Amino acid sequence: MREIAATAAKRVKVEVIIDEAEVATVPAPKLPDLIELSESFIAERLSVEIATDLVMDSMAWVPDTMTTIFQREYQPTATTDINIQRQTIAKLLATQIKQTKAKKNKRDKEEDAVMEDLIKNPTISVAEAKRERKREKDREKEKEAKASLEAHEKSLAKARNRMKALKLVEVTKPLPKEIKERMLLMAVNRILLSEKTAVFGGVATVRSKILTTLAATFNPYIKEAVLRYITDDMRNRLDLALGWLYEEYALLQGFQRRTTLCTKPQEAPHQAYNFLLCTLVSAIDLIQGKDRDALLSRLYLEAPLITEDAVEALKMVSSDETRGLAPLQLLKEMVVRRPTKQLVFLNVLLCHTGHENNTIREAAIQLVCQLYSRAELSKLIEEYAVLYLGFLRLHNPPEIVFGQDRGRPQIENLWTESTTRACLGLYLALLSEHQDLIHELARVYTSMGADVKRIVLRLVEGPVRSLGMGSPQLLALVENCPKGSETLVTRIIHILTEKSAPSAELVARVRELYQTRVSDVRFLIPVLNGLTKKEVIAALPKLIKLNPIVVKEVFNRLLGTHNNDSGVPHTSPITPAELLIALHSIDPSKAELKTVIKATSLCFAEKQAYTQETVAVVMQHLMEMTPLPTLLMRTVIQSLALYPRLSGFVMNILQRLILKQVWKQPKVWEGFVKCCERTQPQSFAVILQLPPAQLAEALRMASNLRAPLLAHVEAFAENQKAHIPQSIMDVIQGKVPCDMLDEFDIAPRGDYSNDQKPDTMEIDLSEPAPPGLD
Repeated sequence: MREIAATAAKRVKVEVIIDEAEVATVPAPKLPDLIELSESFIAERLSVEIATDLVMDSMAWVPDTMTTIFQREYQPTATTDINIQRQTIAKLLATQIKQTKAKKNKRDKEEDAVMEDLIKNPTISVAEAKRERKREKDREKEKEAKASLEAHEKSLAKARNRMKALKLVEVTKPLPKEIKERMLLMAVNRILLSEKTAVFGGVATVRSKILTTLAATFNPYIKEAVLRYITDDMRNRLDLALGWLYEEYALLQGFQRRTTLCTKPQEAPHQAYNFLLCTLVSAIDLIQGKDRDALLSRLYLEAPLITEDAVEALKMVSSDETRGLAPLQLLKEMVVRRPTKQLVFLNVLLCHTGHENNTIREAAIQLVCQLYSRAELSKLIEEYAVLYLGFLRLHNPPEIVFGQDRGRPQIENLWTESTTRACLGLYLALLSEHQDLIHELARVYTSMGADVKRIVLRLVEGPVRSLGMGSPQLLALVENCPKGSETLVTRIIHILTEKSAPSAELVARVRELYQTRVSDVRFLIPVLNGLTKKEVIAALPKLIKLNPIVVKEVFNRLLGTHNNDSGVPHTSPITPAELLIALHSIDPSKAELKTVIKATSLCFAEKQAYTQETVAVVMQHLMEMTPLPTLLMRTVIQSLALYPRLSGFVMNILQRLILKQVWKQPKVWEGFVKCCERTQPQSFAVILQLPPAQLAEALRMASNLRAPLLAHVEAFAENQKAHIPQSIMDVIQGKVPCDMLDEFDIAPRGDYSNDQKPDTMEIDLSEPAPPGLD
């Protein structure tokens, strides 16, 4: 630091001496400027070789890219004269030399100033002295800039005072409103027609923004022109329509303000948005082809806001069976992808689950079942299904299931299958997903009307099959069957056991319920094949008293003649022969004779089960019973009519009945005589074995037997006649009077009404229809 200060002191001392010498000497003549000397010096000595050397030496400092200063200031020489070019180059080089010299002088002055500061204040460092000098320069520059700005403002103020303000009102004339509107419309039309030009120019987005802004903020005729342009080709201009929708939405939400150039809006923002959205929906609906559904889906999914009118429009579109299932699928997508409107669209989809059209209804139910798996929607869907199930308690259908959107424009006062499906369809569909719902169905069933119950019993078939006999909820329902819902529970069990044998758990629950709470024998019908033979025989008197159609269903189950598509072999606790024998053994006090007759006739109608061999086994067993069954001979006659080849077996039966003194049982005896009458002449050999008194009674009961029998005997040879007792011959020849009364009839006349025959099966319409056969 001391050396620097000493050097600076010596320099000052030398300069002072030089200055004193200059003052003392006479002023020298003015020398030429440095740039002039440099320019002439360079021009005289610049040759091609020197220029080449300069270029080659300076190549190391040439940048890779041309600088902006060079591009701005460089001007190539227009002439080809070598002297002029030499003068130009010499001038440029002289200028650069001068600038370099000036910079060197400037640096020397700054160093001198720093040295002066160091001399004045030796305590500071060189860096601090330089920083202080820089701050002084910055302050000076600020003062100069401020002074320059003030001077400029003063000059502007003076010029402003001298100038007169230009007023457009004084030099222009306003255009009429009609011309302005026409010009605006023409401008918009030009923008509309410039679609291809905008695409080629890369400004399609700018054009779209201009159009949407004009359409959203200017007069109605501008809106109409843009809207007509969009609807003319919805397939290719839907993006423009969506842009306009977002512009309207921004105005609706206050995201942007109307410009001062815009006229006052003709309608509220929400009305403008709603009108545009509904118009676009209507325009898409008019499109024919496969693109229609895709465009409608995109409009609803990408629109910023879905208004109530737009929801109603989609509801009407989705209720049109000609549109297919795409609108319903769109409703489901809206439920999932529009959380703010989720409940609105879900309600629309739920309404379609009660539609009159079967295709729409089933598709809507399927989509709702898919949404039922979502946790946030399952409770709402379930509550809706339970609510509509509860409507079935009403005497008349509720008005809510009617309407144009439901496919039922006219209100009805009576429950029909259609209205019942509208309230029950969704509920039954949810059973497979949530089996607990079956308990609510049983509770509501107890309060339904008779007509509704019959419809419900038919409709539950399909959904109930998905439950399965092993369902814990089904077993719980059978165990805790609500009072009044026995028919429903029976129907459900009937459906599950129609094509397969009942499970042991199900049979146990039904048996317990029948023995403890429900005495209706119809409850046992679906599980008959799971009961024991003893239980089946004990229930037979009650079962055959039911409607003949129900009795037929009972026998079908026991005999294995009902439909069985499961491939599982039929199993029954009782064989066909045992069933027919059990019917003959029923106590008359438990079932009337005519009821048993109808039941046996149903058995004989099943030829597949009651073959010739089976019938023979039955007759053999019945003939051995003591006392003889009342309907023995009726069964024998029916068997003979069904299988004529059994005539020999029947003759053997008749001979054995004579040994058992069949005439001691009047009804069996009368049947015996009728059988002999029907089987003549084969029965003549049996008749001749009767005692005289019984023979006389038989001929009196069947008077048409006497003549054929007498002719038969007369045809005998003398040795054959010798074996016939004379008393028998006297009876045959009519020598013994017959005074017996006709007191026997296999079916007493008093057991039937005047218009009903014993062999006729009449259906009692007042009795409830059987499960599954109503």
